[in-house]
Amino acid sequence: VQLVESGGGLVQPGGSLRLSCAASGFTFSSYAMNWYRQAPGKERELVASISSAGGTTNYADSVKGRFTISRDNAKNTVYLQMNSLKPEDTAVYYCWTLVGRPRWGQGTQVTVSS
Repeated sequence: VQLVESGGGLVQPGGSLRLSCAASGFTFSSYAMNWYRQAPGKERELVASISSAGGTTNYADSVKGRFTISRDNAKNTVYLQMNSLKPEDTAVYYCWTLVGRPRWGQGTQVTVSS
């Protein structure tokens, strides 16, 4: 099982980024996928979840209305579209799923700063 995140970077407040997580080594379309983040000095927190077929999504209150999780099961990829970014969104963002045991990607840094 491998999860590889990409798309992070430096963006100004109010800007947008789209994160991607490419999955391999398992039947992607059978598993829910999640995005977590961890800011410096803080615990890792769940940001967004999506069901295996993509019909159900859930978001942390702090990102509702600004972030959108989606997936393309043909491409084995899950996305996180982040709009109206705030400095408090600065964190390392991780892709996560449960395939036998918890599986994490290596993370991608998102920095929101002017």
